[in-house]
Amino acid sequence: MPGVPRRTVRMIAAHLHNSRCSWIRTLGSEHGVTVPERVDRRHVTRGQLAAALRRSSDGMEGLLELGLAAGGNVPPSRRYVWRNLSLDVGHVLTYFVAHEVHHRGQIVLLARQLGYRLPVAVTNDLWQWKPDRPTRASRARSRR
Repeated sequence: MPGVPRRTVRMIAAHLHNSRCSWIRTLGSEHGVTVPERVDRRHVTRGQLAAALRRSSDGMEGLLELGLAAGGNVPPSRRYVWRNLSLDVGHVLTYFVAHEVHHRGQIVLLARQLGYRLPVAVTNDLWQWKPDRPTRASRARSRR
């Protein structure tokens, strides 16, 4: 479509990492949460991106742990002036999950449109946090 920028799977994943970095910097940096370096979404390699996502995941975990240790609320910071997000851990976690799930859906859709068969754990088990019955993926994991 004219005027619509093209986003690759890698660019979407890089956006997830960079968004995490921004929130970690905004909410956690002055409280000692390590802020990972952002990546260039157009030039990051697959390996660099995988490592970056692990670092930003650790930072997000640190941010949530900070909030839990502070009685269930992420402590306010001087950088967070927007104040549109409630800082109780439940709201913070829900906001981050919603953002990531939106983009994960985009990635699954793109992969399907491009003809890639994704593993069952990515597609069928996407929302199965506690399956009523064993799935093919969980049975395969238990056989290993």
